[in-house]
Amino acid sequence: MSHLELDRIDLAFGDNVVVRQLSLHLAKGRIGCLLGPSGCGKTTVLRCIAGFERLASGHIRLDGEIVSTPAHSVPPERRRIGMVFQDYALFPHLSVADNIAFGLRGETPTERRRRVEELLALVGLGSQGGKFPHEMSGGQQQRIALARALAPRPSLLLLDEPFSNLDVELRERLSYEVRDIIKSTDTTAILVTHDQHEAFAVADEIGLMHEGRIQQWDTPYNLYHRPANRFVADFIGQGAFVRGRVLDDQRVQVELGVLNSSTPLVCGENCAACAHGSEVDVLLRPDDIVHDDTSPLVAEVAHKAFRGADILYTLRLGSGARVLSLVPSHHNHAVGEHIGIRLDVDHVVTFPDGDTGRSFSTPKP
Repeated sequence: MSHLELDRIDLAFGDNVVVRQLSLHLAKGRIGCLLGPSGCGKTTVLRCIAGFERLASGHIRLDGEIVSTPAHSVPPERRRIGMVFQDYALFPHLSVADNIAFGLRGETPTERRRRVEELLALVGLGSQGGKFPHEMSGGQQQRIALARALAPRPSLLLLDEPFSNLDVELRERLSYEVRDIIKSTDTTAILVTHDQHEAFAVADEIGLMHEGRIQQWDTPYNLYHRPANRFVADFIGQGAFVRGRVLDDQRVQVELGVLNSSTPLVCGENCAACAHGSEVDVLLRPDDIVHDDTSPLVAEVAHKAFRGADILYTLRLGSGARVLSLVPSHHNHAVGEHIGIRLDVDHVVTFPDGDTGRSFSTPKP
């Protein structure tokens, strides 16, 4: 049974429909993520779950109880939901310990003190309870905000762009720390972010949103290697499309050779099979193109981006088409140089010619 269930919810502000027939299910102890560009509706969905917006249709069920319908909405304070915001929202006049204890009502002073000490230790701030928020770094303040949200043992934790005010290095490190903290408490959580690296670091399951709809709800691995449509393929990771011709159910010919798929090729909605002989677009990721000096296949270096341990090459093929290749940085080639390459494609992803990325769902494995 799902701990959190959204069933075909709609939400509109006047004539502007912001969320359209959106559904998702999240099991107890799992971390989900709503990922997408600005304006896609992800924060609005979070506000619906929290009880700040009334639905136009559909329902939301939390821990077996229906908490939102168009006709009925359980008040936010009765939903047992904790929230972590991007600006921390800490009380500047309260100490770190008092900030964490703020939501602990109905407990004895001894119970409150024990719970605060437990959470300070959990977030790695065991000796910092007497300090004030302005004395703490941005990363420490966000951990305090997380501890405060977890203090009342919420049924669900919502995190709204919690790392957006932090620098890149700290954001990456803290995202892993936050995941470990949430997992250690077996708390069900939903993260909202526009940053796919944060989503991959924190979430078990991700819903990629576009224009108020979830384009694909899946694991990070499947979003990258098995995108449901062209929008998902474009948004997640990096890659390039090359022209291909379907030879049979599991083979497609591209300029660089024949790709063999371990599963039948699919084109279009409902995972329809690709017609033999049809023209398709084939997604090639940077890890699908391997630099190999012994290969008879060559491509011209059109652009290079040094990344420290590796270099991302943009390669121009004989037809003029371009692909990407991620290569260890000791293979340092000049722009204009021709280098040997070979294909190493584990997941063959095809889209019909002219597919614009319509929304559809992939079957569960």
